[in-house]
Amino acid sequence: MFRPLFASLSCALLFSVAPVHAHDAGLQMAGVADTFLHSLTPEQKAKATFKFDDEERLNWHFIPRERKGLPMKEMTPQQRLLAHALMNTGLGFRGAAKAVTIMSLEEVLYQMESAADESKRAAIREKRDPEKYFVSIFGTPDPKGTWGWRIEGHHMSLNFTIKDGELLRATPAFMGTNPGELRQGPLVGLRVLGKEEDLGRELVKSLDEAQFKTAFFNVEAPKEMLTEAAKKVDPLKPDGLADTELNAEQKAKLHEIIDEYLTRLRPEVAAETWAEIEKNGPVYFAWAGGKERGEPHYYRVQGKTFLIEYDNVQNGANHPHSVLRSFDGDFGRDILAEHYKQEHAK
Repeated sequence: MFRPLFASLSCALLFSVAPVHAHDAGLQMAGVADTFLHSLTPEQKAKATFKFDDEERLNWHFIPRERKGLPMKEMTPQQRLLAHALMNTGLGFRGAAKAVTIMSLEEVLYQMESAADESKRAAIREKRDPEKYFVSIFGTPDPKGTWGWRIEGHHMSLNFTIKDGELLRATPAFMGTNPGELRQGPLVGLRVLGKEEDLGRELVKSLDEAQFKTAFFNVEAPKEMLTEAAKKVDPLKPDGLADTELNAEQKAKLHEIIDEYLTRLRPEVAAETWAEIEKNGPVYFAWAGGKERGEPHYYRVQGKTFLIEYDNVQNGANHPHSVLRSFDGDFGRDILAEHYKQEHAK
């Protein structure tokens, strides 16, 4: 049933995951974003662009809802390639592969849901569409000045903030999938966020009784990530189990979890974020729900500066949501505030 979809996906991946070699992420983003904007008609550009301080910049979400911005559905093939090129300036190989696959899963959902009720195909298509991913540019892409961009749709929201050619932040960064595991079709067994799930389970199962007692905070996993789509997040309580209480093997597993999220982003960004995390330790791990495959579960990893949440409860624990957040830095909030403070002090 899904063979044509994944043939298209394979082609999309060839364009979508080409490695990025530029050293300056912010400058590269500005160049690609400017090229994308110049490819648009005036009507398209009006949909795609906003002032940097527009409240829409913080209006992010991951559910299938009405959105502002320019949808890929309204782009020409060339414009779509440029939109994917922009997305790739912020992502590493792994992140780009996950992103394009998440987008394609909207077609899987459409096929599954419309097969169950043929009379609602049109309504279902309106909700489940792999081309309903929206590009939004906030401010003017330029080597000088402050601007940002977002690509967002169901189960994906990627947000980037740039100032004077420097990428300040790449959060919030959300990815989810439904189904979490494909159980029919030619790619049966595909799990886009499988590594995120497996690593978390491997770590929690490695804990001894005392460690688990500290990490575990609820028998029932929350039905959604606790921070949902909040514009700003604070550290969550309880903290959980500190990495200082882990043995070497467990600590390596925790690092694998963090790395799985950071390497969705381009390598320079991942490396800088890792350095920030290591500078501001300790890091805590917390778990809720069951420990066996197929049981609803939730985990989080947090330090002084960052939060990772993973939740898999819906659809028989086959519908995971995951996010990387910065406590003070989402949307570049902390660094922009410091920049403005320094400028006013001159």
